[in-house]
Amino acid sequence: MQNDIKLFEQKKIRSVYDEEKDIWYFSVVDVISILIEKDYQSARKYWNKLSERLRNEGAAESVTNCHQLKLKAADGKKYLTAVADAETMLRIVQSVPSPKAEPIKQWLARVGYERMKETADPSLSIDRARENWQKLGHSEKWIQQRMMGQETRNKLTDYWKEHEITKDEEYAILTNIIHQEWSGLSVKEHKQLKGLKSQNLRDHMSEAELIFTAFSRVINSSGS
Repeated sequence: MQNDIKLFEQKKIRSVYDEEKDIWYFSVVDVISILIEKDYQSARKYWNKLSERLRNEGAAESVTNCHQLKLKAADGKKYLTAVADAETMLRIVQSVPSPKAEPIKQWLARVGYERMKETADPSLSIDRARENWQKLGHSEKWIQQRMMGQETRNKLTDYWKEHEITKDEEYAILTNIIHQEWSGLSVKEHKQLKGLKSQNLRDHMSEAELIFTAFSRVINSSGS
């Protein structure tokens, strides 16, 4: 799961991307807050009443299709929060009388369309990643090294697949072994050292760390 922030008219909508299912999930309360143009607590109370009304009206599908995922709140801590995919979110939006309903529908459709375009043309996903790294203040040299490291990672994954290593937990174990070989730290320990939690470790590595990571993967993918 990859946490993200989407913007709608400069307002934040907390989002989670499930890479395995290739689905975006959006915070229900964040969307409702925009629809009713009130603060988070008012939106949370509105959602509680709306979900109860939907159940009573026999439209429970919109409620039951919502998942509970941990998202970061304003206080910096993560709490279980109702999230929904684009299809379910559209049903919820239709249940809220608001002048913002149509713009939100168009926004949801656009987010889904952008993901479809990236699936059809992976270079678009690369462009988006480059843009995000630039916003984080990384140099072009760092970005180039990060992209080369990702390419090496993909080749190593392909090598593992050819040798019948396909499970996520097996990837995690092997990745941890390789990481520990060059850094002397497990991935978890390295993230703790940098004060990271859910963030991608490679996005917070120095250029030298990226080089060592890529080099260790090249050695392992060669089978030596």
